[in-house]
Amino acid sequence: MAKIKRKIIKIDEELCNGCGNCIPACPEQALQIVDTPKGPKARIVKEIYCDGLGACIGNCPTNALTLVEEEAEPYDEDATVARIKSMLEKHNIHQKEQSAKRQHVPAESKGPHVCPGAAVVQWDEKKELTARGPRALSELRQWPVQINLVPPTAPYLRNADIAVIADCVPFAYANLHADFLKGRTVLVGCPKFDDAEAYIEKIAQIIQHAQPKSIRVVRMEVPCCSGLTHIVAEARKRADSSIPFEEVIIGIKGEIG
Repeated sequence: MAKIKRKIIKIDEELCNGCGNCIPACPEQALQIVDTPKGPKARIVKEIYCDGLGACIGNCPTNALTLVEEEAEPYDEDATVARIKSMLEKHNIHQKEQSAKRQHVPAESKGPHVCPGAAVVQWDEKKELTARGPRALSELRQWPVQINLVPPTAPYLRNADIAVIADCVPFAYANLHADFLKGRTVLVGCPKFDDAEAYIEKIAQIIQHAQPKSIRVVRMEVPCCSGLTHIVAEARKRADSSIPFEEVIIGIKGEIG
């Protein structure tokens, strides 16, 4: 295909941190995150999918995206629409498969096929743990904590202050219980390896059903973990909610960023 001089998105890989905020901001879905020797980076899937209007630029926190005029393949609207339709079909199939799995083992059910570890439990008292020496008391007041296992109707979610915590945080931040669990309902997940769309849908349902007071995201400083903030932000948008929302970033050496 002959190239023409036109406007197209250019990505500065030195500035790009692979957060993925540009992906949902592109209506044509012309961008993707790929693994590179320098870590995850945004790339244009194909030049023909980028319309050169720059809708994604304002969503980049590091200003890695710019609109330039250069030789590129012309924008192909028909090919773009066909690709988006194909992606939607794959997404719908995936959602149906995930929904079938969740319906097969619902967290709220007490039927014979339910994992006992997924039963909804809430408690108030602190309990001393058997230990060889002095030990801090747990501030956890509910079970389960994994996002996929917590039902939106769990009583401990209603009108709660929620902490959405990346599952690597407890290994890096020693004072997690006192600083981030105390007085909060906990949801735990990994934005890199888990299903982000399922997380968005689940948290949106929680916001709509439980009407929590606030959400605090506690994540690691590594770029892939920023996806957890995006997930909660997208869930708020999907739930059409203005619930107070903040982010705390933990360094890999345990410091608060």
